[in-house]
Amino acid sequence: MTTVSKTKSSFLSTRYIAVTAILSSLAFVLQLIEVPLPMIMPTFIKFDLSDLPALIGAFSMGPVCGVLVEFLKNLLHAILSSHSFGVGELSNFILGAVFVGISGLYYKSHKTKKGAVVGALIGSFVMAAVSFPSNLYVVYPVYYNFMPKETIIQAYQMIFPAVDSIEKCLLIFNVPFTFVKGLINVLITVFVYKKISPIIHGVK
Repeated sequence: MTTVSKTKSSFLSTRYIAVTAILSSLAFVLQLIEVPLPMIMPTFIKFDLSDLPALIGAFSMGPVCGVLVEFLKNLLHAILSSHSFGVGELSNFILGAVFVGISGLYYKSHKTKKGAVVGALIGSFVMAAVSFPSNLYVVYPVYYNFMPKETIIQAYQMIFPAVDSIEKCLLIFNVPFTFVKGLINVLITVFVYKKISPIIHGVK
């Protein structure tokens, strides 16, 4: 490897680390800005835009960057601001990593605006699909140690009385909510990515 190549590689590595750190910090801040949607979801489930910086990272620096942003923001949140004993952060990481990982992987082979949209739509769909088994077999069983299953179901029943099982709660509420959350991140990314991409890549 030539001196020029080594210098370029070092610069890219430094930029990669810097961008990942900045996006992780921004994602952490956005994760703190949670919006409850009491007419749509139980109060213990809130909406935030913390996947947005991770998605931008996945498009600009590759899928691994996006997954790292998801990991770091949730690690910070678990240490500094968790109210769910790490369960919320675990769920957020599982779903966020699936979302940005798949989106970034598709975009890596289809680097067009259409490729970004298609990749993010696929990521949103898979994230929503994964949210069902993830919540059913990983996240909610941990919640049961702090909140009885019946209490959780009752929280959903306050919105839609017909649900009488966790499976129905997840299918009717969580899966569509997760998909729509992904779509919102997609829409925002489509509008802002072109403007901030030169800054991320250091292009004047």
